[in-house]
Amino acid sequence: MNKGILIIHMKSRSKSAVSVQKTLTKYGCIIKTRLGIHDGVLAGCSDNGLVVLEVVGDKKQRKALDAELKRLKEVKTKLVELPFN
Repeated sequence: MNKGILIIHMKSRSKSAVSVQKTLTKYGCIIKTRLGIHDGVLAGCSDNGLVVLEVVGDKKQRKALDAELKRLKEVKTKLVELPFN
């Protein structure tokens, strides 16, 4: 099964987090691992956010998830395909 790593950068988490989460929920069946990172804690949270996903399944589905996230304002993505057999 081929795998991919999808890196999502949210320039403004306060503006884009809800839309990103809705999209991730829609494609939840192909998300195997999710890691969310942002600078700061408590009152000093950064508005930048980084999410790293391990995505599995059909390459077409992975590309569809990537494309849908790219359409969101304040969001940039990078899909890296890993050909494991």
